[in-house]
Amino acid sequence: MQSVTIGANQAGQRLDKFLHKYLPLAGSGFLYKMLRKKNITLNGKKAEGKEILFPGDEVCTFFSDETFAKFSGRAPGRDTCTDRQPARKSPFLTEKEYEKAYEKLQGISILYEDEDFLILNKPAGILTQKAAHGDLSLSEWMVGYLLAENPALTDELTTFRPALCNRLDRNTSGIVLGGKSLAGLQFLNRCIKERAVRKYYRAICVGALMESAAIQGYLIKDSRNNQVSVSDEPECRNQAEKPALIHTAYSPVTVTEDYTLLEVELITGKSHQIRAHLASIGHPLAGDAKYGLESVNRDLKRRYGLTHQLLHACRVTFPEIASGVGSSLSGRTVIAPSPNLFMRLEKELLENLKNGRK
Repeated sequence: MQSVTIGANQAGQRLDKFLHKYLPLAGSGFLYKMLRKKNITLNGKKAEGKEILFPGDEVCTFFSDETFAKFSGRAPGRDTCTDRQPARKSPFLTEKEYEKAYEKLQGISILYEDEDFLILNKPAGILTQKAAHGDLSLSEWMVGYLLAENPALTDELTTFRPALCNRLDRNTSGIVLGGKSLAGLQFLNRCIKERAVRKYYRAICVGALMESAAIQGYLIKDSRNNQVSVSDEPECRNQAEKPALIHTAYSPVTVTEDYTLLEVELITGKSHQIRAHLASIGHPLAGDAKYGLESVNRDLKRRYGLTHQLLHACRVTFPEIASGVGSSLSGRTVIAPSPNLFMRLEKELLENLKNGRK
């Protein structure tokens, strides 16, 4: 027999949803069969799977050690993600993989932290989430950091993993929101879904944008080439994915004939939205290899070593929360300082040119 006691980060969900995390290599049919046969029990009683779990509940599985290892991807009798070789390929990363990301990924800073939330400043060049097997990403760095601060977290990783709630492109820097607890994750995801958290970016685009504007369009995703395009019309033939309505607002901060420093508010949050939306109106981001101007990018690389788009998620503002989870962020604005190269180019491309110096 194996047993697990439900904690705060497992409570509040249905038993069957929990079982899919606890035994991730088992199919739904198998799990419901085991529930019917009382090979899986809740607090010593037969369960259907729709029961809501509470802290202190005990879930027991009456499996052989081999069966448990087969369907959990973990060694018999262990509920942790330690370094081991399971009978089948496990969906869990090992502690060493989290530690590797924490040690190797450099330049990440913590902007805010409490018991529910972790807000990070990601440098350009680091993935938010893995794109392929073997990648190191901010997601693993976050767990590695939390394990270094609290090794006891290991015991929870099979059924709950702290996670990031928004994603930045690899070559975009700035604020990424993370939930350390289930309640924190649910709060952040709800805020993002309801657009209650406001997200602002700093960007340097090509050309002069003189006026503030709120623009909209339809974003068409090309998953095969990891690229998007923006259209004024919702109808797009021969597209496998339905176009998504997008809204972007921007205000010029500094304007020259060649470049504009913008503050951009991301109202809808779609893949490559700011980059593709500005490119669609004739003002691509400086340094953007996918949507930008090759001649501009080549010149900036030669002069300054720039190899990525000049886009930085600089500020988030949270809604007013009277009490409960999220009240620690109530009305709070979190700011991520611009990277050094961004500040250098802001000065040399905009301030110096504006003042008549090359």
